[in-house]
Amino acid sequence: MSSYSAPSRTIGRLERPFGRLYYEATGSGPALIFAHGLGGNHLSWWQQVAHFAPRFTCITFAHRGFAPSDPMPEGPDPADYAGDLAALIDHLGFADVRLVGQSMGGWTVLDYAIAHPARVKALVLSSTSGTLDRRGCDPSGGAAYDRWQAVAEAEIREGMTRGIHPAVGADAAERHPALHLLYRSIDEMAGTLDKEKLRDGLRRTGTRTLAELADFAVPTLLIAGGKDTVFPPFLAAAIADALPKARAHLLPDAGHSPYFEDPAAFNRLVETFLAEV
Repeated sequence: MSSYSAPSRTIGRLERPFGRLYYEATGSGPALIFAHGLGGNHLSWWQQVAHFAPRFTCITFAHRGFAPSDPMPEGPDPADYAGDLAALIDHLGFADVRLVGQSMGGWTVLDYAIAHPARVKALVLSSTSGTLDRRGCDPSGGAAYDRWQAVAEAEIREGMTRGIHPAVGADAAERHPALHLLYRSIDEMAGTLDKEKLRDGLRRTGTRTLAELADFAVPTLLIAGGKDTVFPPFLAAAIADALPKARAHLLPDAGHSPYFEDPAAFNRLVETFLAEV
C-alpha cells in the first residue's frame, strides 16, 4: 500500500473593495505565488502546484473578475492587480515571497515587486514584460517588434480559423490535444468577462521604461517560448540584459504558455532559479 499523503490545501476568499478574491494555499514551506494570464485562473497552475507543493506553500488565485473570484460588471482594471496581491500576501502573513507571473500575471507580480522589493526573494516573468512598454524594450527601436507583430498576428488569425487558442499555438495543440482542450475550458470559465476591454487596459498600463528599472535589484528570471505569437520571445533576453539581476531562458519549441505546454522544462528552470536565490 502506498504511503503517499497529499499536501495540505486550504481555500479562501479575501474581501476586497470589488468583492471577494478567490485563492488556494497548497503545501508547506516558503511562499511561492502564481499569477495567471488572461486565458486562465487559479487552475492554470495545476502542473506547478503538484510539483512544488512538497517544498513550498503554493498560492494560486483568480484575478479580480475571473471566476471563482467575484465578477465585476464593469470589468477589472489591471492597475488594481498589484494591490490585490499585496492584500493577499498581508492576509496570509508572509514576510517574503517568490512570485511567478504568466502573461497578464506579469502586470501583477512586476508591479508588486517594484513596490515591495525587499519582500520579493525571486521573480519569474513567463511570456511577459509586465507593465513595461513592449515596443520600448526592443533594442532595435521597435523595428524587430513591428516585424514580429505582423507575422504573429497573421499566424494567430490563421490558427483561429482552425480552432487553435493563441495562448497555446498550433504546434502545442497538435502535440497535446488534451492540454489544448483543457486550456480552452479553463479560459471559458471567465464567462462573460470582456477580455477585449481588459486587453485594452493591459495596453494602457504597459508603459514603464527599462530606464525606470535600472536599480531593480530583485533576482529575476524571464522565460519565453520560441514559437510564441502573443509575446515577442526575443524581448526576454533584451529585458534581462537591461536589469541588474536578471537572466533569460528560451524554450524553443514552446508557444505562449510554456508552463502549461512543457511543465517539466518550466518547473526545472524555476526550481533551479529558486535554489540559487
